[in-house]
This record gives sequence, structure tokens and C-alpha cells, in this order.
Amino acid sequence: MKFALGQRWISDSESDLGLGTVVGIEGRMLTLLFPASGETRLYAIAEAPLTRVQFNPGDTIKSADEFSLVVDTIEEKNQTLIYHGHKTDTGEAVSLRETFLDHFISFNQPQDRLFAGQIDRFEWFTLRYHSWQHIHQQQQNPMRGLGGGRVSLIPHQLYIADEVSKRHAPRVLLSDEVGLGKTIEAGLIIHQQLIAGLAQRVLVVVPESLMHQWLVEMLRRFNLKFAIFDEERCTEAKGDGGNPFESEQLVLTTLEFFSRKKSWHEAATEAHWDLLVVDEAHHLQWSQDNPSTEYQRIEALAQDTPGVILLTATPDQLGHESHFARLRLLDPARFYDYQTFLGEELHYKTIAELAKEVLDAPAISAATAATLQQKIAETDLSAELTLLQQSEPSPERQAAEQSVLSQLLDRHGTGRILFRNSRAAIAGFPKRQPHLLPLEMPEQYQNAIKVQQAFNASQTDAQKARAQLFPERIFQEFEGNKSSWWQFDPRVELIIDRIKANKYKKFLIICAHADTAIALEEALRVKEGIRAAVFHEGMSIVERDKAAAYFAQDDNAAQALICSEIGSEGRNFQFAHQLVLFDLPLNPDLLEQRIGRLDRIGQQHDIQIYLPFFKNHPQEILVQWYHEGLQALQFTSQTGRAVFEELQHQLLAQLAANQPDADAVAKLLHDTQALNLQLKTKLEQGRDKLLEINSAGRGHAASIAEQIAVQDDDTVLPLYMIKAWDILGINQDDRSDTSIILTPSEQTQGHYPGLDEDGVTVTFDRQTALAQEDIQFLSWDHPMVQGTLDIVTNDSMGNSSAAVMFNKQLPVGTFFVEFIYVAEASAPAELQLGRYLPPTPIRLLLEKTGKNLAPNVPFDNFNRQLKPVGRQTASKLVGALQTTIHPLIAKAEAYASVQLVQIQQDAQQKMQLALTAQISRLQALSKINPSVRPEEIAHLQSMQTQLTDYISKARLKFDAIRVIVASNE
Repeated sequence: MKFALGQRWISDSESDLGLGTVVGIEGRMLTLLFPASGETRLYAIAEAPLTRVQFNPGDTIKSADEFSLVVDTIEEKNQTLIYHGHKTDTGEAVSLRETFLDHFISFNQPQDRLFAGQIDRFEWFTLRYHSWQHIHQQQQNPMRGLGGGRVSLIPHQLYIADEVSKRHAPRVLLSDEVGLGKTIEAGLIIHQQLIAGLAQRVLVVVPESLMHQWLVEMLRRFNLKFAIFDEERCTEAKGDGGNPFESEQLVLTTLEFFSRKKSWHEAATEAHWDLLVVDEAHHLQWSQDNPSTEYQRIEALAQDTPGVILLTATPDQLGHESHFARLRLLDPARFYDYQTFLGEELHYKTIAELAKEVLDAPAISAATAATLQQKIAETDLSAELTLLQQSEPSPERQAAEQSVLSQLLDRHGTGRILFRNSRAAIAGFPKRQPHLLPLEMPEQYQNAIKVQQAFNASQTDAQKARAQLFPERIFQEFEGNKSSWWQFDPRVELIIDRIKANKYKKFLIICAHADTAIALEEALRVKEGIRAAVFHEGMSIVERDKAAAYFAQDDNAAQALICSEIGSEGRNFQFAHQLVLFDLPLNPDLLEQRIGRLDRIGQQHDIQIYLPFFKNHPQEILVQWYHEGLQALQFTSQTGRAVFEELQHQLLAQLAANQPDADAVAKLLHDTQALNLQLKTKLEQGRDKLLEINSAGRGHAASIAEQIAVQDDDTVLPLYMIKAWDILGINQDDRSDTSIILTPSEQTQGHYPGLDEDGVTVTFDRQTALAQEDIQFLSWDHPMVQGTLDIVTNDSMGNSSAAVMFNKQLPVGTFFVEFIYVAEASAPAELQLGRYLPPTPIRLLLEKTGKNLAPNVPFDNFNRQLKPVGRQTASKLVGALQTTIHPLIAKAEAYASVQLVQIQQDAQQKMQLALTAQISRLQALSKINPSVRPEEIAHLQSMQTQLTDYISKARLKFDAIRVIVASNE
């Protein structure tokens, strides 16, 4: 292929980009600009998947200036074409350089392949048409992007994701309590924003301790491959020239990295991001005169990024003023003054009391009804309020309740910017059942501790306490044998006895250090042959994944997984409910993280927590402090960290003492209980009931979960993919009733997305995917499914076909021509054109007179009557009918053009109705609720204008043709 500047080409693999223009040729590389979609593509000249746009005399073409001409002659000048002809409306002679052709022209000629004998296999045509139908349906699916994650269908998570992710540039604070799934919510939002085209570049900033968790969660649950940016990566990328943060679309980095390295933070700020996500946002301390470095770094990023999502389970942990400051990051114009914010919060409590009465009272009072009408003054609620004043339950009353609540919460409070669910408001959590197991300390440990204390008499209380809690490490330090301690440590025998007594149950064992975990695995294997896997920071991510998968499997799997402290970060092991805490951390948040690996919403069993400890030893004091003082083993502890910060000197002094003072320990426990109760009471009083009612999503949340569950149970996707794998040459072997092993075969052509030489295991069953993380969960959103749809529809595969019909009622030689056109339009992804005008297949079935039989002959019914025909025979049949088929092509295009007009009208109407309703709602809300940003309304208005134009420029693409001949043989 010879390329020149100004030539027009179309992408064979991305025909929806519209007409491309050659704008750059450098060496072996070629740059094309696609003005219709605003995209640019770089191709290797030798392998560019492009087709030159060349018209013939007699063709009617359209210019970018929107006049049409009939081509009379064609001139080539400087390797570009000039079309000479006359305008269709005036007959005026005109010349048009190909550079100025209409950008929206679609160029595809399946009839050329048909008449050239390039006739595809019978089933390819069927697969192609079905693929277009699925694309059409899925782009309009309201659950698109929500149902594709490897997540349980938990209503409040799905509601928050659905509410936030559909917004333009969402700016929100997710502050659900521990274990309610903030990371899942953020992942769902990121996933849906990317799928919908609302975001392309995402920056996630997390504490260093959570880096691995985020990397794994985004990949395993949402198939999002984030790139970790640290000192090494940035330095390496900078060596290639340019801003390193512009080299990846999805970037994961740490708050500490930005705090330490101002230059890298500035580079990140200079790069453009669509969405900024910050986890553990309570670390962003702020005061009017002294904002922290961390706060200032995030503030600079948030100012230049349209969408911002902050996550924290403890929004008030550093004080209410810092909570206000985080809201200020999201909307500085809205949250500009702390005192004003405090005044508004008093108003929210009144609204919360109204909402609570609507929810809980058998019938609301007349006074409440009057107040509700006043708060929602612009809507006549007389019918709904009359129903709510009646105590008899009915579907109508329930609908009235939902309507009034929705309008009330829409207009008042911080519900558009802040989401918080509490464990008190969300059902589905298990109970914690601690088993405290006191043991006598072995003599070997007692001797080692005496030696250690003699050598380290000058240590601080904190150093002594941390050493005392791990006698096995003291023994290793002074004895030099890293494996012998487990031969006499009674905790090991106790663990073995528990595992043997529950041989069909999975045990998660967590300890503080990697060498302890390795030794415990050896002990279980050598002493009793118990299958166990280890999981620690010295392993690669791949090795950790294999260990977790070995533990998760049902057959021939590990009964125990032994983790170092890293095992309490990020992983979800809720399929197990037996937890052994081999030791205890000093940080209450770490203890909560440990238990939180099992104590999660969706856990089906009460959690058995086994805690072996040595009597008359600092371990016993720490167990008492957690169990009796904080009640952290029985219940979720939101106040533990704050209590520790206040009382740590008392606690460390007792843990470090050679002989603990019983009175001092009793006082420590009393002080801990009192302070814990005080903080819990304050926290409960500070709960924003209005916020929780809104965040839980009420009935709408359950509806979303139900819709996705119905979609999960549909067999359309599995049947489509199994057929596609057969046709594309992918080997399929059953691994279980719900999973399939895929491997490439000799017939596999080119690269198939998500499949390497070693193969991959997939499932369409959500529960299987949740239980076994080594299995890919396939949904309509999965890259493998999307890649399959792209392969089938973007290639020429199946766009030219032939078949025979054995029907004795039809004379031999009767023929039909089946046409598939696609109505499509190009627009920037963020406009979400597919919600209103997705690629729409138009099927036509013409007999020899040109009559269209398609409305009365459904595709699948017709297709079942057809049989394949060999390519050689098919070529002869097509050749014999070629002169008859040609005029039918023109008639088919005329039929399709009529349908295109109707499709455009329907799309315009659907778009106008949807966006006008959204604009009207936000305009009404903005007068009452200042958290509605003006740019949200302006964006929707701009979308409406742009979409009107893009829909009007929809065009037809001739996508496929099939010739069917009747036969008696």
C-alpha cells in the first residue's frame, strides 16, 4: 500500500471511527486522524489494517461541507484523488479532493467478496448477525459496567456505584464502615466510568500498605490492569522523555511517594486525569492555618481533575473540621466555610427525623405531612401523603413512601456528595465467637527471655513490649535454630488438634512475621501431614496468588493458609470461617483487618476465632485488653485506634514489665472500657441517619441486585461464547460443572484476547468465580467477551455467505438475498451515544422481485431451515445469479435508508426525553440543594446539543450479504 498525506482510509478493525485522513508519515509509521470520533491512530505501514476509500464513476458522495455530488470522472494528483462531477441538487459542475470527503462516510463492500468467490462458512454469518444484536442490546443495558465485576451482589454497594458512576465527573466521599466494601464500590465506579467512556485516565493514590490490595482487587475483580508508579518506574519512564505519568492510562501510586517527592507530584499534576481516587482519605489532615503536606498534594491534584472519589471508613477520625476539609476537596465552592457547614448539619437532623417517621411509623401525622409538603414545595404530594397517613399496608402505600423519600433525600442533605453505610443499618454480618486458649509457657522460652532481657536492659517500653509478644523469635535469636521452636511450642499442637477436629473446614492462620508462617507450615506438614499453604511478603504476587488459589479450591487443596501480617491486607477469604490468631498485633486497626478477612458482608457462617496465648505473660495482658477492654474480638472496633493512641503508654508499660502489676492492669482495663464506651457513644450520636437512609438505596438497591441476578441466570452469553469458541478454534474442556478450560488450537488465528499458550479457566457462574479466584468470571463486560464481539464484527469474517434451503414447496432455483446493514454513528466516547443510538443491525430478506420478507420471516426460524454449501458450489451459484443480485443491492439500501430515518428519530426522542428529564431535575434541585454543581447541568445541556448533531449524522454500513438458493437434493 502506498500512502500520501491527505488520502482517506478506513480502519478494517475499527470501522466505527469513521473516515480517516493521513496526517503523518515518518519512517515505517503512519498517523491517521479520524475527525468524526476525535481519535488518532498510529500504524506500522507494512501491517496497517486499512482500506483505501475510492469511489467509482456513478457513485454519489458527500463532502465535509455537506453537499453531494455524482462522480463523473476521477483524477489522481500527487497520489491523492480528485473527484469531478455535478451536485445532486443544482447540477452544478464541481470538483472535490478526497481530503474533503465527509468524515462520517462508512466504507464496506461485502458484495465484492461475494462476487469474488470469497464466501465464508455458513455459521460465521450467523455468528456475525448475533454479535451485532448483542452489541446493540448491551450498549443500552442499564446494568452495563455494574454486573461484570467479580463481586457479590450486595445491594448497597451496587446502589452507590450506580448512583455515582453515571454522573459526569463524579466528586464524592465514600465512607462506609469497615467491612462494607468501599474498595468494591470504588472499583465498580471506576469500571463503569471506563466501560461507558466517561473516563479514560484514572489515578489511584493509596497508603503504601494498601498498594498490593488495590493492585490485586482491580485486576482480579474488574480486569483493570493498573501500573504501579514508584521511584524506579518514574525514573525509568522519564528516561524515555516526556512526563512519565502520561505513559499509562491507569496509574496506582502512594500518598507517601507524593509527599516525599515533590517533583513527581508536580509531574502527576501536570498530566491530565479524568478521575482521581484517594483511599484512606482520613490521613489528609487539615486546619485553616496549617494543612498537612498530604492534604496539599491531593488538593493540587483535585483542583485539576474533573472526577474525585475519596474513601475513608472513619471520616471524623481526625476531627469534624478535617471531615469538612475533605468535603472541601470535592467542592470548594460548596464547602467554603466551616461554621456555615455546621449550621447546615443542624438542618439535616430535622430532615432525618422526617425520613425516619416516613420509614418507621405505621402512619404519619398530619403535621408531618404538612412539613413534608413544605420541604418538597415544588411538587404536589397530596396523593402520596394521603396514603402515608393510612396505616393499612399496600403496594400503593409502599410506592408513595419510596416516592416521598426519594424526593426528600434528593433535595436535602449531603447525599449527592457523601455516602455512608453503617453495620447497624446493613444486615448480613456474621457473629464473632472468640475462643481464648491459655497455655503454659515452655521452659525453653522462659530461659531465652531471661537472656534477652539481660542483653537488652536499656530498651524502651515499646521495644520491650514488641519483643515480649513473640517468644519464638527471641528463642530463634539466641538459639540460632529457626525451625526447632515449633517442636515444643504448645500453640502448634493446639492448632493441629483444632484442624484435625474440623477436617472438612478451612483454617486461616495469621501471624506477624513471614519466618513464623514458614515454620508453621513445616510443622503442620511434618507432624501430621496437613496440607497448608504460606502467604507472606517474601513471595512474588504470582506466588501469593497460587497459594491463595490452592487454599480456595475444594478438591486436593490446602486445608490451612498461613499468612504473615500481609495476609490481613486486601484479600477476601470469606469462604472460610475458622480463624487462628497465632499472635496479636499492637495496632487495633491491624487486628480488625485480620478478622476482616473473614468477617465481611456476605459471610455465611459465624466466625470462630481461636487465640492461643501464654498465661502470666504480656500476651495474656494484650488478650485481656482487646477482649475485655475494647471488646474487639466479639465486635467490630471503630474506636480501637483512638483508644490505643490515648492509653498506649499505660499499655506498653504493662507489656514491657518483667512482673506485671495486677492493680495497674486492672486500672488499664477499666480506663480502656470507659474511654471505649465514651467514644462509641459519641460516634453513635454522630451518626447521620439521613445519610444512611440515602446511602443504602432503599428499594432501588435491591432492584439493581435482582436485575443483575436475572442477567447472571440468562443462558444467552454462555451459548454465544461457546459457539464463538468453536468457530474461532478455541479448545474447550470441562473443568467442573460450572467452569471450562480454554486453550488455543492449531485453528486459532492470531491472538485471542485473554488467552495465552498455557490456557485459562473461565466460568459464567458468579459463585464459582467468587470461591475460586484463579478462574476468570465472564460477563458481557469482560475483555474476553468484548474482544470476541470485536473480532467477529470488525473483521470481514462472515460478511459474505451462501446457503441452500431444502423446501419441496419452493421451485428449484428460487433464491433469496439476505442483507445485514448496521446503522451507526461516531461520537466521542464520553457522550455515551450508544445509550441512545448503539450500532443497530438492520436485516432485510429480499426475493427476486425485491419484496422484503424480513418482517414476516424471523432470522432464527429462517436460519434453522438452511444448510451449508461448499465454497466452490457457492461460487458457482452466486456467479450464475450475479446480474440478478446487483439490482437487489440497490433496493436493499433503499429499504435500509428508510429504517435508518426511523432509527434516528427514535434515538433523538429517547435522548431528548432522558436528558431533558435529568436537566430539569438538577435545575430544580440546584435551587434547594447546593451540592448540585452548575457544571453538571452545563455538561448535560452540552451533551444534548452535541448528541442531536451526531445522531443526525448516523449512516448505514453494508455489513453482510448471504445468498440462499432453494433445492430438492
